[in-house]
Amino acid sequence: MQGARVLLLLLLGLRLQLAHGVIPVEEENPAFWNLKAAEALDAAKKLKPIQTSAKNLIIFLGDGMGVPTVTATRILKGQRHRKLGPETPLAMDHFPYMALSKTYNVDRQVPDSAGTATAFLCGVKANYKTIGLSAAARFDQCNTTRGNEVMSVMYWAKQAGKSVGVVTTTTVQHASPAGTYAHTVNRNWYSDADMPASALQEGCQDIATQLVSNMDIDVILGGGRKFMFPKGTPDPEYPSDTTQNGTRLDGRDLVQEWLAKHQGARYVWNRQQLIQVSQDPAVTHLMGLFEPRHLKYEIYRAPEQDPSLVEMTEVALGLLSRNPRGFYLFVEGGRIDHGHHAGTAFLALTEAVMFDSAIDKAGQLTSDQDTLTLVTADHSHVFSFGGYTLRGSSIFGRRGPRQGLKVESEGQQTPGEVSSPSRETRRGLLQPPRWQGLSGRPWEALEESRSRSSTPQRLEQHPGGSGCATPQRGHALLGKNAGDTVAFVAKATCTDLVKVVEFKQLQTGNSPVCSSTGEVIIVVLLL
Repeated sequence: MQGARVLLLLLLGLRLQLAHGVIPVEEENPAFWNLKAAEALDAAKKLKPIQTSAKNLIIFLGDGMGVPTVTATRILKGQRHRKLGPETPLAMDHFPYMALSKTYNVDRQVPDSAGTATAFLCGVKANYKTIGLSAAARFDQCNTTRGNEVMSVMYWAKQAGKSVGVVTTTTVQHASPAGTYAHTVNRNWYSDADMPASALQEGCQDIATQLVSNMDIDVILGGGRKFMFPKGTPDPEYPSDTTQNGTRLDGRDLVQEWLAKHQGARYVWNRQQLIQVSQDPAVTHLMGLFEPRHLKYEIYRAPEQDPSLVEMTEVALGLLSRNPRGFYLFVEGGRIDHGHHAGTAFLALTEAVMFDSAIDKAGQLTSDQDTLTLVTADHSHVFSFGGYTLRGSSIFGRRGPRQGLKVESEGQQTPGEVSSPSRETRRGLLQPPRWQGLSGRPWEALEESRSRSSTPQRLEQHPGGSGCATPQRGHALLGKNAGDTVAFVAKATCTDLVKVVEFKQLQTGNSPVCSSTGEVIIVVLLL
């Protein structure tokens, strides 16, 4: 009983602190800030570029993770650890180098994830909704595919004898992961059932088919089971739900076709199987598809049944690192984007926290002496937060008229989407926000709530004018770059390139110009 009283007093004390704002005592002293600045300068002076080529490459993509999302994720991470929030570093904040990527499609000022995937994975900016093709290809026109294919970093890595892998929380056929292996004029051609008859007659392939036929991918982990099996095939996890059945009209079992290619190949569809095969030294190739479509949001994930992004990343690195020639791994936190499109900051930011944990895990398992790690986003979202909220206020709360606590009917909400779903456009779905920051747990909120929107839309949209931050353990990207520059830096770790000291122009589609150390000379491409 006495313990309960003490806990209640502590919670009431925290609530009172939040009501009046929290200023750590040490931060009132100028010496605190002077010391932090001195430490940062000292670290910068000691920083020296690594003059050898990277053996391994990891690209982390936070889909839709623009700068406002990164900042809000930092606050949420801190509040989950009983801190105020903004001062809490993300894993990527420890990376010594930073750049900004300019994101747009050749035909759109505001990009989608297909065209941007082509840019940062293939080094060529592309058209809206097309993947792995130059801008000479046209959306939904199959006959513009052939001859316009562009190769990805994964292709170059495989050519160099490295092991390669894809990890995502979306379907493995989704726009961003598909950018590693596919060439398609329509990002929505997941299986042949999604394609028009004319495209099939003209010889275009669905994305799932290209997953198993275009390239020898060593590790494939994510969602998208239903696109791999014949129509009507019951799903192993949801056998009584016919909406989760296989969709293929050609009758092909793509998983079995993939397994038949390698004696050491294994297929799994739940966490227990994944952990088991990861400990088997005989496994050379691994495909894990853990949902018929996208993986569950992190807050809805069943820990015993479904692997987390951290676990998938760890398993992938364990298998790929067996190759003495090195590896390339693409890891996507794809449902950050979906949470924003739903207008639900709670979903987007909790996904981003898990994404940060995956970056941290990869850092623990690799060395910056032989591994180049890039973290980037393909685009941002019309997501923002403001209102001069007091430090320590719930990242999901609203600023009251006189204090930093949330209120249910007045004040300004901290996070919000400029355009997102609302009752006016999506009746019967989730209601507008009633964020509920619980006393002493300011990161908690009503999970089924949406952020406020100034412009109701069917789905929240991507913004223009937003650069995407690209932290890195490696020094090849600095300053402001086009999104396609990322791919050229990545390719430099995968290929033995001719030594070039002087140049006048880099033609589109050529290999990156590098020094003998694999260090990229050109960081602003003529595209």
